[in-house]
Amino acid sequence: MVKVNSNYFKLKTNYLFPEINNRVNHFIEINNNINIIRLGIGDVTEPLPKACCLAMKAAVDEMGTDHGFHGYGPEQGYDWLRKAIAYHDFQIRGCDISSEEIFISDGSKCDTSNILNILSNDNRIAVTDPVYPVYVDSNVMAGNTGNNFEKTHYRGLIYIILNAENNFVASIPKERVDIVYLCFPNNPTGAVATRFQLKEWVNYALDNDSLILFDAAYQSFIQDPNLPHSIFEIEGARNCAIEFRSFSKNAGFTGTRCAFSVVPKSLNGNTICGNKVNLWELWKRRQSTKFNGVNYVVQRGAEAVYSHEGQVQIQALTKFYMENAAIIYNKLQDIGLQVYGGKHAPYVWIKTPEGKDSWEFFDYLLKKAHIVSTPGSGFGKAGEGYIRLSAFNSRSNIEVAMDRITALDFDI
Repeated sequence: MVKVNSNYFKLKTNYLFPEINNRVNHFIEINNNINIIRLGIGDVTEPLPKACCLAMKAAVDEMGTDHGFHGYGPEQGYDWLRKAIAYHDFQIRGCDISSEEIFISDGSKCDTSNILNILSNDNRIAVTDPVYPVYVDSNVMAGNTGNNFEKTHYRGLIYIILNAENNFVASIPKERVDIVYLCFPNNPTGAVATRFQLKEWVNYALDNDSLILFDAAYQSFIQDPNLPHSIFEIEGARNCAIEFRSFSKNAGFTGTRCAFSVVPKSLNGNTICGNKVNLWELWKRRQSTKFNGVNYVVQRGAEAVYSHEGQVQIQALTKFYMENAAIIYNKLQDIGLQVYGGKHAPYVWIKTPEGKDSWEFFDYLLKKAHIVSTPGSGFGKAGEGYIRLSAFNSRSNIEVAMDRITALDFDI
């Protein structure tokens, strides 16, 4: 008889975003012709940068010729894209990262999950709370979390609480952990980490022989030039961190799928017997076995991000979405809501009015204002009492949504 992975039974009933879709679809079914504005899931809405479109069109034409056809590409990504990333995203910011340490993939969501393939099941793993749900759920699926003892917490994970008191920045744990997931700018709270704060984490990891899994998917939205964009801007990070990045948000690649992970060659782990092993070698072996690479056309589109035209266009996209975030932030603050984020990230984190929990306020905004948000409790126990609004939408939809919300009659 075929046996299944019983760890899946430990998952919460529904992943957060499908549950949101279920509720929204049910509401639409019984309320025809309702104009729903979706500010929940962080999916981009503006067209792809023209430079990327032109590059992909040229690549398609190239693929239709005898001399320009490409079959299987290198699993780690084409060298010309890896060199562009290493130079523009890291080397010009003073990071000691080579092109060989860049691994092209089809999404940071995949990479932050798949990295567990090269890591043992007996690591002590820390996540923030609230947290991007994929970090937790992928560890549940891998059997790293023990048994569920609450609706939101697992025995096998260590939770680092993010709240208004600590500005939603993760504090160094008092206990030793083997692996910690960090995300800055943070999803869902929009918080950022300073160079000093990241240095504290790097020092902790080096002192405790720990690994930092650093999700920098939203780094392009950082507005303060003094804030670090990469963990590798911190001395010593090459020996304790892996970084994940994506073209989804900055270049609108949510529908075309291209991202990358950075695994330094100097990064080591340990076997059960205590012998050092190179994580770069393990990740290369994993990718070569389980992944056939991102297609040639999309990689040419990603390469165009680093052209002069591409840089101008993605900066315009970033500016547009951050203007949306400022509209959300200011309008909601003006009516007395407690609002966070929205300064260096395309997400605004909002305290629910007193007396309403996250899902109640989600339902209230859906039914009364026809706005889709994301309940904070879906990101963890500490997210209860908050909702997240995304700035990824058209300017007209953002303005209409804010008009609807500010017109609501609720006590704050």
